[in-house]
Amino acid sequence: MPATVQSYRDLDVWKQAMDLALEVYRASACFPPGERFGLASQVRRAAVSIPSNIAEGHARRSRAEFLHHLSIALGSAAELGTQIELAGRLAYLADDHRRVLDDRLAVIGRMIHGLRRSLSRVPNPQPPTPNPQRGRP
Repeated sequence: MPATVQSYRDLDVWKQAMDLALEVYRASACFPPGERFGLASQVRRAAVSIPSNIAEGHARRSRAEFLHHLSIALGSAAELGTQIELAGRLAYLADDHRRVLDDRLAVIGRMIHGLRRSLSRVPNPQPPTPNPQRGRP
């Protein structure tokens, strides 16, 4: 994670995930009225969960917790991918629109994986170890 990142809002992956969530909200508004509390609600929750978990993980200020929340975001992305596929098969989404959403979701998934890799490579800061020889004559 670059040193210039002050907020989760600075993360490109969060920005991309927010854009996808907006697109999913717009697309799901066209689902049949009977899906209002079904698939439409599920795709919206999964889409919102992705940037929400990125933001929450970043706010925790612990690498382990950030990695944990990125894993949750990846799970939500997989859930959303399944729901987008189902919406396409039910003809709630045009095939070209489904492909666009899938492609955007794939990019976000790669970005999350990349962020996880970069966080995993950064060494943990080590507290100074006491020197037993120090202070001895």
